[in-house]
Amino acid sequence: LLWILIPGRVHLVMESTLTARDRVGVQDFVLLENYTSEAAFIENLRRRFGENLIYTYIGSVLVSVNPNKDLEIYSKAHMERYRGVSFYEISPHIYAVSDNTYRAMRTERRDQCILISGESGAGKTEVSKKILQYYATTCPVTDHLSTLRDRLLQSNPVLEAFGNAKTLRNDNSSRFGKYMDVQFDFRGAPIGGHILNYLLEKSRVVHQNHGERNFHIFYQLLEGGEQDLLSKLGLERNAQKYQYLVKGCCPRVSSINDKNDWRTVRKALTVIGFHEDEVEDLLNIIASVLHLGNTQFGEGKNGENQITTEPQLKYLSKLLGVDGAALREALTHKKITAKGEEMISPLSFEQAVAARDALAKAVYGRTFTWLVVKINQSLAFKDDVYNSSKGSSSVIGLLDIYGFEVFQHNSFEQFCINYCNEKLQQLFIELTLKSEQEEYEAEGITWEPVKYFDNKIICDLVEGKHKGLISILDEECLRPGEPSDISFLEKLEDTLGGHAHFVTHKLSNGKTRKAVSREEFKLIHYAGEVNYSVNGFLDKNKDLLYRNLKEVICQSNCQVLSQCFHREEVTDQKRPETVRYTHTHTHTHTHTHSLICHLSVIIHPVKSIRRFDEALVRHQVKYLGLMENLRVRRAGFAYRRHYETFLQRYKSLCPRTWPNWQGRLADGVATLVQHLGYKPEEYKLGKTKIFIRFPKTLFSTEDSLEARRPALVLTLQTSWRGYRERAKYLRIRQAVIVIQSAWRGMISRQKARRRRHAVDIIRKFIKGFIYRHYERCPENEYFLDHQRFSFLMMLFRNPPKSVLDKSWPIPPPCLTEASEHLCRLCMRNMMRAYCRRIQPEWKKQMEQKVVASQIFKDQKDSYPQSVPKLFVASRLSRVHSLTQCYGIAVTKYDRRGYKARPRQLLLTSSFAMLVAEAKLKQRIDYATLRSISVSSLSDGFMVLHVPSEDNKQKSDVVLQCDHLIEVVTKLATMADKKIKVNMSQDSITFAVARGKEGVIDFTSGPELKVAKCKKGHLLVTAPKLNP
Repeated sequence: LLWILIPGRVHLVMESTLTARDRVGVQDFVLLENYTSEAAFIENLRRRFGENLIYTYIGSVLVSVNPNKDLEIYSKAHMERYRGVSFYEISPHIYAVSDNTYRAMRTERRDQCILISGESGAGKTEVSKKILQYYATTCPVTDHLSTLRDRLLQSNPVLEAFGNAKTLRNDNSSRFGKYMDVQFDFRGAPIGGHILNYLLEKSRVVHQNHGERNFHIFYQLLEGGEQDLLSKLGLERNAQKYQYLVKGCCPRVSSINDKNDWRTVRKALTVIGFHEDEVEDLLNIIASVLHLGNTQFGEGKNGENQITTEPQLKYLSKLLGVDGAALREALTHKKITAKGEEMISPLSFEQAVAARDALAKAVYGRTFTWLVVKINQSLAFKDDVYNSSKGSSSVIGLLDIYGFEVFQHNSFEQFCINYCNEKLQQLFIELTLKSEQEEYEAEGITWEPVKYFDNKIICDLVEGKHKGLISILDEECLRPGEPSDISFLEKLEDTLGGHAHFVTHKLSNGKTRKAVSREEFKLIHYAGEVNYSVNGFLDKNKDLLYRNLKEVICQSNCQVLSQCFHREEVTDQKRPETVRYTHTHTHTHTHTHSLICHLSVIIHPVKSIRRFDEALVRHQVKYLGLMENLRVRRAGFAYRRHYETFLQRYKSLCPRTWPNWQGRLADGVATLVQHLGYKPEEYKLGKTKIFIRFPKTLFSTEDSLEARRPALVLTLQTSWRGYRERAKYLRIRQAVIVIQSAWRGMISRQKARRRRHAVDIIRKFIKGFIYRHYERCPENEYFLDHQRFSFLMMLFRNPPKSVLDKSWPIPPPCLTEASEHLCRLCMRNMMRAYCRRIQPEWKKQMEQKVVASQIFKDQKDSYPQSVPKLFVASRLSRVHSLTQCYGIAVTKYDRRGYKARPRQLLLTSSFAMLVAEAKLKQRIDYATLRSISVSSLSDGFMVLHVPSEDNKQKSDVVLQCDHLIEVVTKLATMADKKIKVNMSQDSITFAVARGKEGVIDFTSGPELKVAKCKKGHLLVTAPKLNP
């Protein structure tokens, strides 16, 4: 059974929130209708077990029924499902217990402890591993914490290999008790761990009952170890050859794979941080235990006892790192000290065998303790500063110790184990039953007392001073003379004869005498009656390792053994300690009392898979006290809290208590519950606490709180945002003031620097202006440089824009020559750039314009209007001649009568032609053209003078056209007659025939007119053009 006690940790849950499958039975025994019936209790377990619902609550206690098979309820998804969820919010689970314990540690900042109780084979070790896996998966993790998590998880297979064994009830039974502390930092992340081991069953090293095995590590080494390793250790891959492994007649188990487990253990040792030399020493010790078991004794020639197996002795001396001769002597003789003198006495065969077995148990037991210490060193948190700060970390403890054991043959080991379980049951009673009643009485709450069995009487029977069973055992071990197990039994009968829970063969009546042999005594435990054989009690209670054996082992050069056996033990004259188990567990009992305990109980219900053994379950329900716990839960109050805590949590539900209650806490709680409408039978007010009887009352309160929380959150958010914004505003305002001050200072300093610089410049400028006409000197160099710079910058910013722009700034006297050079260079550059940009067509146009300028500029009135007009290649739309360059329509005036006739003037590269209706009328070769005459007015008349002696030519040609300047320019260019163009002011005389001349008179008028005057002249009136 798995018990987890969490005082007052109750939260919202309703049966209606569960799935239909979870409603098979009740998930909380407090809700069981017939809660006083043990049959109803077991039937509820059976029904849930049949549906694989192995977890059930008793209030805040978790009961687990071991299914003896794997269930798909431990995945990471299940962990996330229970993470951060209140205890009763979803179905019962070990993860709910783990998470609730973790959150209780975080919120209350108090150490917690989970106690796992149950009989041997119930599954306590598996439950502890599930808890560790849950914390390793759900807690915050960093790189360092990831390493710690791996070491924490890997410590389990190592401890199981060295401390677990197959028993009749369990194939992986823990043969030692383990209390593990997991340390968490303020963020809730695991930062360290510590393990305390109790009650290692050292006797299993040398003896096992039929059907059981020795510790797993021996079989793992033989099955999984490499052949070279086994040869080095002197071992063979056959467990049947070793005496310490054959007594149980069970070398192999179908459910255990020793070879795979060996690989797991080796990997785990590496992860934890064991060095190779430490692992080598550890395996040497394990092998030496097997060789010790095969060490045999026999009678020598002189009748003395001696070792007959020399190979084992050689391997022992090598593996243990001791002298072989000294080990031989120590195994066959003992050293006795009497009155300061030492004597060597030979051992009998039985004594030698006992000494050998004692050495094997001591070596293995102390090595196991060393192993735990090494694991603790790897799990320890190394930050000293962090450890020194108070309240910096919290602890969750896990107590996993093997449960109550009842075998066919029970000896000293079972006595110690069952006594430990008695102490755990006493703690359980104190936490769940007795503490309930005492708390109610202390608070002045009236309730119906519940009768329960208090096992304090059994604990006193075992541990009572002077009259307790352990005290009698210690006295008998230390008594002078020849104490024996039988004399110990007789002394028990004399001292404890009248105790109701102690029975022997001598003290029993006729009905029960047959159940107890003459070498046994019976203790009536809380869990039932157990017969213990006294054989070996005295030897197992005292230290049987002879002093000379200790001396030999203390001389070992094996590093592990040198840490396990200290030289001080040899020189220590104190009497040997006894009953180490009891003292150790008393420390555990005290330690768990200092923590908030969460109790976990596991029921082992089956002897085979899928079979529910009702008798076995009833027995465990009885010795675990579950019915008593249920009766207390139903008779008492399900929830209790201090006034301050209750008021602090629920004060927001009442206007009179929110936000702060100023009066007495009790009055505040009374006001709050009155406002919530609690009925008198639902609650009681104690001296310092409020007690709520029914869970539904608390659930209703929690529902009201959940409904109220959005408004509270909104209020808190509003207040926080207001505070945050005000703080932000103040920070910004302060920052603005600082920035403004710094900025104003910087601006003022810059302004002052500029002013000083300006004053210096002005002073230099004025002084330079005064000395401007002097030679360059310090007084005027700045002024002169400024003049140069200003003039050059003016040229740079406003240079001449075109070749026609003749403007140029006046330079200072010192730059006159340089200015002239710059002006020439500038014009050359502009001209060169202009020429590079001009196109061939435009170049030809410009050349013709230049010729026109040379001929007509300032000579003819119509020239200025023709300048912006571009010359064209031809004024005719269609020209058929291939050699024709230019064509224009003209008017030709006859020599006689001046009759106007339309013609086309065609200019080619070598002659000019007059054409009328595609007929050549006249051809004028350029070579024969003497000159060209035009007037200075704006008319369009021109006269082409040809030689009169030339019979081919008729006479001079009088022509009129609209583009006179263009035609004359092209004709003068083609005929190369630029200088033969004559400009006449009033008239032009031209040849009419041989020896005869004609005259054209020109005059100005309002419009163009052409007429023949009385003198026979041709009168041309040219219009005046606007300037």
